[in-house]
Amino acid sequence: MAAILKKFGSLLVKKAEKQRPLWFGVSFSTHENPLGIPKAGTAGQDDHRQRLMERGLPKKLPIAGVKQVIVVASGKGGVGKSTTAVNLALAISANDKGKSVGLLDADVYGPSIPRMMNLSGEPELNKQNLMKPLVNFGISCMSMGFLVDEKSPLVWRGLMVMSAVQKLLRQVCWGPLDYLVVDMPPGTGDTQLSMSQNIPIDGAVIVSTPQDIALLDARKGAEMFRKVNVPVLGLVQNMSVFQCPKCGHQTHIFGQDGAKKVAEEMELQVIGDIPLHISIRETSDSGQPVTVSQPESPQAQAYRTLAKEVVARLPPYEDPLPERRQ
Repeated sequence: MAAILKKFGSLLVKKAEKQRPLWFGVSFSTHENPLGIPKAGTAGQDDHRQRLMERGLPKKLPIAGVKQVIVVASGKGGVGKSTTAVNLALAISANDKGKSVGLLDADVYGPSIPRMMNLSGEPELNKQNLMKPLVNFGISCMSMGFLVDEKSPLVWRGLMVMSAVQKLLRQVCWGPLDYLVVDMPPGTGDTQLSMSQNIPIDGAVIVSTPQDIALLDARKGAEMFRKVNVPVLGLVQNMSVFQCPKCGHQTHIFGQDGAKKVAEEMELQVIGDIPLHISIRETSDSGQPVTVSQPESPQAQAYRTLAKEVVARLPPYEDPLPERRQ
């Protein structure tokens, strides 16, 4: 009896192996392919890929009222990306009072802009049923954090997130703005790809600490933008050095000049060097960013230097409607 069961079980295994490539449209995992991802060239994949290529990528449409878009990104979280985005927007405005600047929080799952910019409340609607940005320190801001409670998590799938990002881009009366700084979510996922394919981005700023493990992900972020033809303006080395407030001794907690080495390898430049200082953290948490609350401090000056480099590296603005230039 045991021999019969063993033989019968062997036949089932062999039959399953023959049917492994497809079972109700799902590939089974193997040691060679543990996630069960269909390989290139499998039945139906080539035809599907060809149809996508024929359809082409969506046409990039500028954001109404916005001249130039700057995205601030990072390969991973916890490197000070949002703090950099906030102070970059404020520093651009401080460097040139005649320029209007906006700030978009594209991190739907973890919006930080409302607290850092000391803003709250739901946006009002104008006559065209578009949301009006909330304004503080002269910066027009929009975030998912204005639309949901601060303590309520968003349990959304990717398609819902993409829809929300599109609404934050297209259903907000942004203009007129000279610059829109976008605080991107960490990583190289749907949001980054969707925005890169749907709006013209004039430049990306990659933020990282000098730590080796953070720089690995920063490199991936920079390469992603290059693949989707978004110019990378440079790297920002955040938390580069800690200076003891008592004795003045400097310590490179996360390593020294790691971003410079990666930038050289990628033929980029480090366009900002931001120190690790308690005032940056305290002012961000209190909704009074260091660039406006302590404008003469070395920390604020570091952000203003970064802003000069970013603006200088942007391509010249061209009106997308040629008839208005005549």
